[in-house]
Amino acid sequence: MQKLNIAILSYRSAKFGGGQGVYIKDISFALSFMGHNVDVISGPPYPDLHDGIKLIKLPGLDLFETFSFKDRFKKFKKKKSKNFDDYYEFFTALIGGFPEPRTFGNRANAYIVNNNNYDVIIDNQSISYGLIEIQKKFPLIEIIHHPITFDYKFELAASKKIKYKISRYLWYSFLKMQKQVAPKLQNIITPSQSSKKGIIEEFSCKKDNITVINNGIDTEEFSPIEGSVRDPNRLITTASADVPLKGLDYSLKALKILKKDNPNIHLIVIGSFKKGGHTERLIKELDIKDNIFFKRHLSKEEIRELYSTSSIALVTSLYEGFGYPVIEAMSCEVPLIATNVASIPELVGKYGILIDPKDENQLSNKIKNVLNNYEDYKKNAIQGRQHVINTFNWSKITHEYEKAIFKTIENHKKC
Repeated sequence: MQKLNIAILSYRSAKFGGGQGVYIKDISFALSFMGHNVDVISGPPYPDLHDGIKLIKLPGLDLFETFSFKDRFKKFKKKKSKNFDDYYEFFTALIGGFPEPRTFGNRANAYIVNNNNYDVIIDNQSISYGLIEIQKKFPLIEIIHHPITFDYKFELAASKKIKYKISRYLWYSFLKMQKQVAPKLQNIITPSQSSKKGIIEEFSCKKDNITVINNGIDTEEFSPIEGSVRDPNRLITTASADVPLKGLDYSLKALKILKKDNPNIHLIVIGSFKKGGHTERLIKELDIKDNIFFKRHLSKEEIRELYSTSSIALVTSLYEGFGYPVIEAMSCEVPLIATNVASIPELVGKYGILIDPKDENQLSNKIKNVLNNYEDYKKNAIQGRQHVINTFNWSKITHEYEKAIFKTIENHKKC
């Protein structure tokens, strides 16, 4: 098979926060392992990549490293030879917007025009104006994990305060660009049928332009640790606290209910909370401070260790385009309780317990049931790991990506 020069674009690729950095590291390695030459072109924060993959840094102002006006102004002032994108980035962030997808897309277009030795360009969800120009010159594939319109809608519904709603409107102002760009993109890959449906409905994209390819997972990195002992009082979840979409509130409320009969029960949250934010206030209100522990900036090995010592994994999201925590927990043989929404049933199959969203009473009852009949649920969890190995292995998924890439290149040549 022909070996390709592939550029993967990522407007930000944080090593620990969210799934973008994880996805970029995994997909770049998978394509490189198949023999292709892969460059990752990223804005800050930059990803942690495997050996042999070239990182090309496209530095913006990196304004979201801090929320201090003084520090942001220093960054802006320090930048030499400022252009329109630098001014746009600074002043949009100043009023509460998120300009990075747009400005990165413009910078990526400018870079690729002068470095045109790539056979195909893969962009990770910037859905920016610059991609329209790139698509005219190169075979382009856009990765859309899910439409961010869902995040916007859930956040608007989370509060009735006018100030909060205005802040959300400003932050998500980039959605206007994405709604204009997405229908013009000829080749889109998304990780679930649920996301495909959302992209068609929210972004008015043609269904024939969208290919569903699951995300993959390294089932050796996420595997049960032999000899580890599961704490019968330990629950685990992954959530960006203060993000309504992740539904952490309902795990916390269920924990409050469970604490009445079992004061030792506790929840490990892989993520962080905002100081003085909604989650911190709710924890204080529920009086569960001693029963919850936040863990951040963890390596995959550290996450694996936590899964291997936990008895039940919870995913209480209100929406997931593709829920990495679902397949991570299943791959580590942790009995799983997850909400029956969006892509989650696609991933879980018959190997976990599905519950209604926003229902802490149902959640707490299911947790009690699993703990009281643990051996039965443990057997199902072992089968769940095999399901993940068969369905979400990178070898299978990379071949699907290759098929989509070569088809994109062929169609571009015909055009």
